[in-house]
Amino acid sequence: MLSKKSIRRRFIIQLVPASAVLIILFSIALYFFIESSIYKDIKEQLLKEAEFTAKQYREEGVNRDIGSIFTHSKDDDYSKTDVKTVINPKKGLDKPIFETKKEGDRDYLVLFYPYDKTTSSYLKLTKNITNTKTLLNKILKSVLIINILAIFLIIIYAIILSKMLISPITTLTNKLAKMNEAFLVHIDTKDLPSEFNKLGDSINRLIDRIQTFVKYQKEIFIGIAHELKTPLAVMKSKNQVTLMKERDTQRYIDTIKLNIESIDSMNKMITNILEIGRQESAQFEEPKKLDLIKFLNEKIRDFKIVAEEKKKKIVVDFQTFSYETVIQPTLFMHILQNYVQNAVKFTHENGTIWIKCYTKNDDLIIDVIDEGDGIDESKDLFAPFKRYGKESGAGLGLFLAKGAADAIGATLSLKNRKDRSGAIARIVLKRNILEED
Repeated sequence: MLSKKSIRRRFIIQLVPASAVLIILFSIALYFFIESSIYKDIKEQLLKEAEFTAKQYREEGVNRDIGSIFTHSKDDDYSKTDVKTVINPKKGLDKPIFETKKEGDRDYLVLFYPYDKTTSSYLKLTKNITNTKTLLNKILKSVLIINILAIFLIIIYAIILSKMLISPITTLTNKLAKMNEAFLVHIDTKDLPSEFNKLGDSINRLIDRIQTFVKYQKEIFIGIAHELKTPLAVMKSKNQVTLMKERDTQRYIDTIKLNIESIDSMNKMITNILEIGRQESAQFEEPKKLDLIKFLNEKIRDFKIVAEEKKKKIVVDFQTFSYETVIQPTLFMHILQNYVQNAVKFTHENGTIWIKCYTKNDDLIIDVIDEGDGIDESKDLFAPFKRYGKESGAGLGLFLAKGAADAIGATLSLKNRKDRSGAIARIVLKRNILEED
């Protein structure tokens, strides 16, 4: 049995009644069309007989009730028509009129045909249509039987069709269910219908993101273990050496100070680890439609205040004035803030940081350019716990920025300026990724 939430059940419930109503309406229309066609033929036949008889009467000068001009046989021949002349059968009767009547188990069709207006004489033609009625009843029963069979076939068809329609989803479900979580691989979309290719591609992209996330998590755990193990080992060794024998007060003070420095370093590491958790939560933020240029102008005001406190300045160069898109603002700001903070950190005193923004091939490009010592392009600066320059830090900033970029579909890059007097940190936002459906 299909559950109440089953797609197949909903499909069958919608298809069967709709198809049944359509068939019933078509059958009713067909039956009435057949009935009207048969009666039309009989009426036309009676009219022709009436015209022929009236012409014959006029030629013979008949103007009285002569009774039936046809005599029925004993076994009642249904093909015969009974014809009589009547005087003024109905008031105001000036054109042919048809009536039906029933006598016992027989049905008749009666035609009153104007014959002589001066004497209000009419021809009354009576046609036995019992066989016709019987035939129509048989047709009606046949139509009802056909409708019942058709509805039964529709139910079978709906069940088969619903199974065919959801077979690609079933295939995807089975492939995902059989997938080993420890070895995620792409789903083969070659056997899927073209309508499900996008779904298959989306699942494969999700698998890529999961693999990337797992990879980053492994690197973080390994890095955290290494980064925390080193200061702990130093603290332990220093304490053990200090306690090996009696020492003067200053040596104890120095040891305690070293331990405090190590604890401060580990606190910074833990703060960055918490930042990773906050970023992962931000990935569930609902994307918003906004003008990214307007958004940047608002945020850069805060960056300028921070730079001025460090005796540095930020210069803005926007070559585009509007860029509406759909994006997760928190993740985007995490990338930009990291870039700007690094630029302020490594730019020399009284130096300048440029923030440029322009479009290329309908992609938005944001460059943060500093006046520092440049970078070592041979290193993977986006890997966790990779530090460069003389400034202190946990080495997680660019790693977190890369994770945020992967989440919003952006591309990050770092390279030296051509004059080797600083670095260029670039964000590329692709329109086809950020565009709202």
